[in-house]
Amino acid sequence: MAARIGINGFGRIGRLAARIILSRTDVELVAINDPFLEPDYMAYLFKHDTVHGTYKGTVAHTKTSLILDGKEIHCFANKTPKEIPWGKVGVDYVIESTGVFVDNGEVHLEGGAKKVFISAPSKKAPMFVMGVNEDKYTPDIKVLSNASCTTNCLAPLVKVIDQAFGIEEGLMTTVHATTATQLVVDGPSKKKSREGRSAQNIIPSSTGAAAAVGEVWPAVKGKLTGMAFRVPTLDVSVVDLTVRLKKDATYNDIKAVVKSAAEGPLKGIIGYEEDELVSSDFVGDSRSCIFDVAAGIALNKNFVKLIAWYDNEWGYSTRLVDLVSYVHKRQ
Repeated sequence: MAARIGINGFGRIGRLAARIILSRTDVELVAINDPFLEPDYMAYLFKHDTVHGTYKGTVAHTKTSLILDGKEIHCFANKTPKEIPWGKVGVDYVIESTGVFVDNGEVHLEGGAKKVFISAPSKKAPMFVMGVNEDKYTPDIKVLSNASCTTNCLAPLVKVIDQAFGIEEGLMTTVHATTATQLVVDGPSKKKSREGRSAQNIIPSSTGAAAAVGEVWPAVKGKLTGMAFRVPTLDVSVVDLTVRLKKDATYNDIKAVVKSAAEGPLKGIIGYEEDELVSSDFVGDSRSCIFDVAAGIALNKNFVKLIAWYDNEWGYSTRLVDLVSYVHKRQ
């Protein structure tokens, strides 16, 4: 039986998760809650997407629902999660993608949901990254975090490199596409920082993605940190991982290990790309981490820079749905 899913927050991740769910048979979209969108506008935003194109299926709506590919999806507009009638419409799993209930996702359980999946890092919910630590899940866990898009890219690569050669220490930089929190023109920032400047700039920013890898792959806890540059592109980001290795390794040794993982146990999670591609070539790529063979460099056998691409929208949303499916199969 397919996992019955509800989505709270029909923004970038919510809408893409819905597209992904509709393309699969192991999951089923049952309901959507968004207090700021009427069904007619939900339908418009779902159908038309500047980055990922027009939805290929059918899209219609009533006053209380969306009709996607002929299937009716319940629509609610509650601001308080415990008031969303997830249980009454048969939702078992809630994707919490508002960005508001990151540290208190358990409120959805009061509405009848059995599990909650947060589309962001959480200070309270345990983080899981597919291909890295999903095997640590136990059925007693009610609220899970899918970590961040950057952690989903970085962690599988770190795992592969650490298992093969050991990581002494490292720095990560993500060159990250624009997100919805950025401003079109200069304005105030909650952090009273340059993050309030126009998204047309290259903006240095903080990120907890590198440190979060230590939570899902404890062998490197305290060994990695990092930063971000926000850049004026709509989608696709790239990780620059610079590490000092414990064991000697040539760049060819590293390539071989990553290729083996991409073709074997981490197929679909890690990609291995020999062509010299650019960011737009990865739009719509469902893999978490695409290793760029040509872009990496080694200073010596212990100090290397590794480059990996990721569609921070589509790839991340795919892993979010994968995590729901994984948990459902273990109930």
